[in-house]
This record gives sequence, C-alpha cells and structure tokens, in this order.
Amino acid sequence: MLALATVSANVIYATEEMVCRVRDDGIVAIVRGDFPARKILEIGDALLAAPVLVMEVTLNTPGALELIQMLRDRFGANMNIGAGTVRTVEQFDAAVAAGAQFSVAPGLNPAVVAQARKADILHIPGVYTATEAEAAHAAGVPLLKLFPANIGGPAYLKALRAPLDDIQFVPTGGIGPDNAAAWAAAGAAALGVGSALVTGPGQTMADLIKRARALRQAWESGKPTA
Repeated sequence: MLALATVSANVIYATEEMVCRVRDDGIVAIVRGDFPARKILEIGDALLAAPVLVMEVTLNTPGALELIQMLRDRFGANMNIGAGTVRTVEQFDAAVAAGAQFSVAPGLNPAVVAQARKADILHIPGVYTATEAEAAHAAGVPLLKLFPANIGGPAYLKALRAPLDDIQFVPTGGIGPDNAAAWAAAGAAALGVGSALVTGPGQTMADLIKRARALRQAWESGKPTA
C-alpha cells in the first residue's frame, strides 16, 4: 500500500462544494461486492494514485458502513467517499453517521431527497425519463444519476439535455474507457463507473491504476473545447 498520513476524517462538504468536487474529478468509482477490508484500502490507494478522487461504496456491499468509515479515517480530505444504493431515509442517516460525504441511489425517493437537503449533503438520485428528471430538479437536486445509462447510450443523454440543458446528469451503467469520451461529448457532468474500473477482489492494483488512467484519458478527450 501507499504510505499516507491520515488527515482529519471529519470533513463534510456542503452540497454545492461536493457537486463541484464530483464535476471537477469527473469520475465516480463504484465499489460493489464482497471485499476484504484490506482490499478496500488498496483500492483507495490505487484510485488516489491514478488519480480518481471520488469513490462510492454501495450499501449492498457487505460491511459497507464500516468500510466507509475506514476509508474516511484513512484518506481524510485526500479523497471524497460516498455511499451508494441509498434507498431509504434510514440508510441515508446511517451512511452519513458512518462518514459518507455524499450518497447515490438507483431511483428517486422524495423523502431521501428532503433529508439530504435538510442535512445539506449531496444526494444523487437515479432517474431515466424526462419526467423523473424534471421532478428531481424541481425538488432541488443538483446532480442526477442517469441509470441504467447503457440502455439509451450517449445519444439518449444528448436528446434529454436538448430541452433539459440546465440539468446535470451522471450517467451510470455500462460505462468504460471505450465510451467515456462519447458520454463527455454528450454533456455528462461526470460518470459513475463500476465493474469496468473495479473488477473484483482479485484485481491487481496495477490493473486498477491502468484502467483508471485510461478512463480519465478518454473522459478528458471527449470534453467539448471552450
């Protein structure tokens, strides 16, 4: 593992600041599966080295809350650690108590949105249709997870953003280095990337760093030039 001095783990950013951090980095690395604690720390080390500085641990990962707390303790302000698959208010509260700096959901639950706004913590709910996107935007959600993104592809995002150009989407599902540039060109605010990046407990850290750097290169190459 990389040597890393622990920085204060109590850094919780307001919603607006976390939106900027997600957009600036552009990639949300999603960890889902049965990982030993040691492996989770190694994944964090590799992502930091790449660098990919936004990491999401889904709540259907065994021991997710403990893993989130462990990652926050290790990386402090050096990385941004969030919780995924946050479907209820109770899950949101538990994730925040464990140190999650943001939360992500597969769908739109107004109660969770309201709780996140009350706490001033970024919550990224999943939407797919224009109607769902409009409802989330009207509720004050600044970033929306377009899920499952692979169904419509970048062309679908481009079509959605034609009338909804004031809404920021984070496509998630089926995204990797081969299509990251197309998603960037279509107007994605950031990308949620799971198994194309973090492949499983047997993955070497060299492979993860290689994948992360290829993904970032593709993402940056697709961004519209000013």
